[in-house]
Amino acid sequence: MNARRFMTVCWGVVCACWVLAVTPCRAGGTIEPGRAVLDKLLKAVETNDYDSFVSDATDKFKSVITKETLERVSSQLSPRMKKGYECTYLAELKQQGYQVLLWKMTCKDGGDDILAKLVLQDGKVAGFWLQ
Repeated sequence: MNARRFMTVCWGVVCACWVLAVTPCRAGGTIEPGRAVLDKLLKAVETNDYDSFVSDATDKFKSVITKETLERVSSQLSPRMKKGYECTYLAELKQQGYQVLLWKMTCKDGGDDILAKLVLQDGKVAGFWLQ
């Protein structure tokens, strides 16, 4: 292979890697809405970080979720989450003016899967359930 062809191939690989690096998370060919919010909430559950958990929440959500509530959920799920997990985007629903996002959370410990339900109102967390 001559030097010019080699450089062309190298630039092609670099460009392909760049495109992949800046492409948003996708599942089934669709963009995962709210993924950054989900990741932040799950990290807060894993580390029992209340301030981070409610930082993007509506006032109503903040008034309902106490530090004790997060602590209970975190104590149950954190050991499983620390072993690793993956989230697969399932669907988006529109319900009563809210954006409802659903994910399947599979923990690497081999236990039961978890359904993550994130409810957004004007980009803020209005509800979050792990079932």
